[in-house]
Amino acid sequence: MDPIRQRLLKKSRQAKLEKRGRLIGLLCISLIVLVVVAIFYFVASRGLATFYHDKVNLWDFLTKQVWNPGTKDSHGVPAVGALPMIVGSFLVTIFAALVATPFAIGAAIFMTEISPRRGMRILKPVTELLVGIPSVVYGFIGLTVVVPVIRRLFGGTGFGILAGTCVLFVMILPTVTSMSVDALKAVPRYYRDASAALGATRWQTIYKVVLRAAMPGLLTAIVFGMARAFGEALAVQMVIGNAALMPHNLVSPAATLTSVLTLGIGNTIMGSLENNALWSLALILLLMSLVFNLVIRWIGRKGAVKS
Repeated sequence: MDPIRQRLLKKSRQAKLEKRGRLIGLLCISLIVLVVVAIFYFVASRGLATFYHDKVNLWDFLTKQVWNPGTKDSHGVPAVGALPMIVGSFLVTIFAALVATPFAIGAAIFMTEISPRRGMRILKPVTELLVGIPSVVYGFIGLTVVVPVIRRLFGGTGFGILAGTCVLFVMILPTVTSMSVDALKAVPRYYRDASAALGATRWQTIYKVVLRAAMPGLLTAIVFGMARAFGEALAVQMVIGNAALMPHNLVSPAATLTSVLTLGIGNTIMGSLENNALWSLALILLLMSLVFNLVIRWIGRKGAVKS
């Protein structure tokens, strides 16, 4: 009986493989968490040095409009006002989302509700192609096409918020479109059948039923596109003008957090005020990405509760 009992109590090969798989999965998750925590710690330690090492006031850093870390103002305070870059980042992000959302939702409705076969055959490859284009190509096209057109139509240099908005609009359009398509496809078919059985037209069904049922997914797509636009660096840097000034209009040169970072991080000495101030901008970007992720999760929970 002892050998039989030992054989029955012995773990099978499948159980050992499952335990090994769980261990590997736990190690991978732990590694990911460790990398994320390390990134947050590194950026935060560098970014906060501006305030506890260089004695820069946080409120002044967020609200002042002069960005010249190598100089000081009349009160002897370093001129590290990040407000122009913060405003520029939010302006190009919001405007790009406002322009891209109607086109993305319209294309998604066409691909899912109006002409699924033709839409999937034509529009889907186009959106996938737009996703695969490098950002430097978008920036170069914006520099050679968008900027001259804006200069001819509105005057000035052509660089500014409007040029950045046009470039970001094209860049986030495929992302918002693909996620909107998934959100519309997730609406159960019987919603449409029930609406048609009540006598609603196709457009009434789309507007009153499908779009409202897919609203959490559509909002998630828009916020995800905004997060993509907020963190874009190279393409925006090539067309926005890179002037750390408060934008007075849409065609005046401006700057974003990412454009100032990419231009200045390689020209500063580690540990200096100039370098610490740039890391503070990077910390703002990191915190904003966290905010976007939290908003996406909140929208997803709201949609799950309603459904």
